[in-house]
Amino acid sequence: MVSAKKTGSTVSVSVVSDARGQYSFPRNKLASGEYSLRIRAVGYEMDDPGAVGITPDKTVTTNLTLHHVQALSSQLTNAEWLSSMPGTGDQKAGLLNCVVCHTLEPIVKSKHDAAEFVSVLQRMASYTNSSFPLHVQKRPAPWLLAPRGEQLRQSQQRFAQFLSTINLSSASQWEYPLKTFPRPKGSATQVVITEYDLPRATIEPHDVVVDSKGMVWYSNFGEQNIGRLDPKTAKVTEYPLPVMKQGFPTGNLGLQFDQEGDLWLAAMNQGGIARFDRKTEKFQTWILPPEWNNDATQVNMVHPERASVDGKIWLENHGYTMILRMDLGSGTFEPFEPFKGAYEKGENHNIYDVVPDSRNNAYFTDFEQGQIGRIDAKTGKITFYQTPTANSRPRRASIDSDDRFWFAEYRGNRVGMFDTRSERFQEWLAPTPWSAPYDVIVDKNGDVWTGSVTNDRVLRLDPKSGQSTEYLLPRSTNIRRVFVDNSTTPVTFWVGSNHGASIVKVEPVN
Repeated sequence: MVSAKKTGSTVSVSVVSDARGQYSFPRNKLASGEYSLRIRAVGYEMDDPGAVGITPDKTVTTNLTLHHVQALSSQLTNAEWLSSMPGTGDQKAGLLNCVVCHTLEPIVKSKHDAAEFVSVLQRMASYTNSSFPLHVQKRPAPWLLAPRGEQLRQSQQRFAQFLSTINLSSASQWEYPLKTFPRPKGSATQVVITEYDLPRATIEPHDVVVDSKGMVWYSNFGEQNIGRLDPKTAKVTEYPLPVMKQGFPTGNLGLQFDQEGDLWLAAMNQGGIARFDRKTEKFQTWILPPEWNNDATQVNMVHPERASVDGKIWLENHGYTMILRMDLGSGTFEPFEPFKGAYEKGENHNIYDVVPDSRNNAYFTDFEQGQIGRIDAKTGKITFYQTPTANSRPRRASIDSDDRFWFAEYRGNRVGMFDTRSERFQEWLAPTPWSAPYDVIVDKNGDVWTGSVTNDRVLRLDPKSGQSTEYLLPRSTNIRRVFVDNSTTPVTFWVGSNHGASIVKVEPVN
């Protein structure tokens, strides 16, 4: 991969060299000016070619000289570390929780023994899931709670023992070979990638969506605002979200358009949801009632897409493993508790996403138990469907125009689809091991898109043929929500670099 960035600019443009080692930038992607170049080619570094000047209507040729990197470990993605290290699949799966906040590099390069790792794990568990090294926030409630406390402590001890076998606690170098994945080839090279840097390194763009005017909006995972990027000018505008619970962690997660084109967002530990009117640029907020709003409350997702059906929107309260339905007219909340009493029995459940179908029935993912649930909008009846792959850990989801429920199987390394009409599942295995897909969406052509939390790759899948293409991103990218702009031809893929404070646009050439 070859990236060019104009001096003084916040925008980088990247292309991929072909089988002969040749690369070229489309003329309309680089304006006149002086550019710096960088590459991404695992196992190699580039000799600095110096600044490159570009003038109108003239082709500039710059040859790049590469040399072998001395410390390959500094270039490995999380997925390559997982593929390299010894251990069972279940042991390694615990590390999929770690990459939510940081890479695996500090773990494998550490010298902690098992006892020291226990303390580290307990400390890490005290941070919010929106924390990362540049912005740490403490959870408002103790994490080790009965009846899971002893079970969690034992799990931490087992995990700590495993971690002490994959780091540098007993040797100066890793006692296992470092494995790397192949670089892009074929259709994976037919792409242009543009990255827009955001104003502060602490901005965590979690959900990225594009409106009908081409403006790009993002939720800020750790700070109390949302942002808008104008991709034509690279200008970023931030809109502060009112604080709903003083003293609680800030940040927002789920960001969705309603049918009028306004934005709804879930305010997480702030215990509520908000609507942003794009015309007036004002927020309207709703706070959960006191009986469901305490230290454990965390509202991650809100879905207003089908509110026109019955005037109601869906959201979830992660801290209570609860789904709520809010009446837009009255602002009242109606609770649904699919797993009521499970916590007291020692059962683990985690409602991750809740998405409405065309009739505003709610479909949700149970991250812990690998199942899909359905709430009938009229009767309130709850039905469960087990995913074909065990321990699949379904995460974010979307529903297409045929009411098919698409979901990312984070632990299963798959994309799943549940046909809500036939009540049948179908799954597609990701081509790269340990991809850990987070979210999935279908474009206007029927192609399915997802992004990896661990290997910096965007996957484009044709579900009919099973053929897929993986586009490698130019920098380490912690991918969360994925979005496709169907107004362009070919379609344009957008995602936030959650730990890299940037917005990424992927434009396939064909």
